[in-house]
Formats: sequence, structure tokens, C-alpha cells
Amino acid sequence: MIRIGTRGSALALAQATWVGDRLGTEYELVTISGSGPAADKSRWVSELERALLDGSVDVAVHSAKDVPAELADGLELVAIPAREDPRDGICGSSTLKKLAPGARVGTSSLRRAAQIRAARDDLEVVEVRGNVDTRLRKLAAGECDALVLAVAGLRRLGRSDAIDGVLDELVPAAGQGALALEARPGSVDVDHISDPGATACVLVERELTRALGASCNTPVGAWARMLDGGELELSAWVGRPDGSAWISDRVRGGAGGLGTLLAERLLAAGAAELLA
Repeated sequence: MIRIGTRGSALALAQATWVGDRLGTEYELVTISGSGPAADKSRWVSELERALLDGSVDVAVHSAKDVPAELADGLELVAIPAREDPRDGICGSSTLKKLAPGARVGTSSLRRAAQIRAARDDLEVVEVRGNVDTRLRKLAAGECDALVLAVAGLRRLGRSDAIDGVLDELVPAAGQGALALEARPGSVDVDHISDPGATACVLVERELTRALGASCNTPVGAWARMLDGGELELSAWVGRPDGSAWISDRVRGGAGGLGTLLAERLLAAGAAELLA
């Protein structure tokens, strides 16, 4: 019996169940309650890491985008399964371009807000929090004219019907659309559900954000895609929260050191000043 640690939200439970069903053995979901605010994703990760270290659970399932660059001592990422679509979706409109001037776009993400403002400074970005269903109800109630959410989360919750468009102009967060399994080294055998391509892409994205000193609360986008021949294409976006200035860049190459290479290019172009 493998004990899977998870948050108690509908999305977290759906993700943990998806993992459990692919382990090929009996499993039990162990819901870990967090002591911090729901919006503080790093606090939730820390609670799950404590449960791993005290032996309450055998493996923790995270949204990869929420996992800090540095893990707790004595723990490691043991598997990254096949990735869902990592892009941002829009609900309430098919594109940002079709929104009227002054339209209110809801998001709780600083990265999304910064990129939306950079793309269209005539839109009003409003903070919309809560679980996915709560946010969709707020959209239906007219609290905003459009809502930007991760395509992966909507799909995993069976709410693909709410996706009116996909925002290719926004660079996703590092690890978005991927799950990350964390455990004590050698404590569980879950390597069979790990996907080599997804693992390579997510690790390169994490390498980039680590080299920039970025966190999940920083306006930084990082998206790696596998190309024919085994090369990766890594795209990045770094900007000010108000969208008034930003840098974007893209490189191709082997996975080794690609994130660091792109981070160095961004820093040379002034990324540190934008993130300060």
C-alpha cells in the first residue's frame, strides 16, 4: 500500500487519484491540511514535505509549477508523468484581442497579469481567487468579462467545456501542466510512471527559473518543448508586474545546461533589473 500525500482541493485530489490509478498497486490518499493561506502554494508544498519526512506519507503529488527550486533536505523528485497541455486558457472570450477596451480579465497569477498587461495595456486585470468552480461562478456572475486559467487544470477537472480559447501569446509558468512526485530517496518505486520527455522539459524549465532566482510568485514564464531529434526549444518571458517592460527569448539545444544558458542571456539583457 502506497500512501499518497495530497492537498484537499478538488484539483489536487483529481491529480493524486490520476497518479494512484497508474501505480499498479494499492494506494491510499492522505489529505494534508495546510496552516497557511490557500494562495501560498509554497506553504502547501512545505506541509507535504513535512509529512514525507515524518513518514506520514510515502509520496507527495504536486503541481510541478508550485514546487520551489530547492527541495527540503532528504527529499527528491522521483517522477514526472506525462504532461498535460501547459498553456493558459481563456474563458469568456476566444482571444485577448477580441475583448473590448477596458474589459476586466480575472486571474490570481502575477505572471499572467503581467503578460496580459504587456499584450494589452487597455485591459483591466482584476484579482479573482478561489477554486476553479468558484472562479467560473464569478465569471458567470459578471465579476469579470474573461478569466485566464491553466488548460491542464480545467481538463483534469472535466471542465474542458469552459475553455473558449488558448493563449499562445502567454508563456506558461515553469512546470505548468505537469505533475511532480516527491519522496525520500529509494523509498518508493514510481519510476515506471515517469515520462522522459516531460521530465527533460520540466527540469530545464526549473533550471532556468533557479538561475534567475525566480519563484512561483514571480512574473516569469518558461516553456520547454521536445523537438524532432531529441533537441529542446526553451522559451522564456520576464517582465515587470505592470507589464510596462519585459524581455523574451528562445533557445534550442540539448537539455544539459539549456536553462542556465537562456537565464544568462536574459540576465545580460536586463532581467535582474525587471525582477528587482
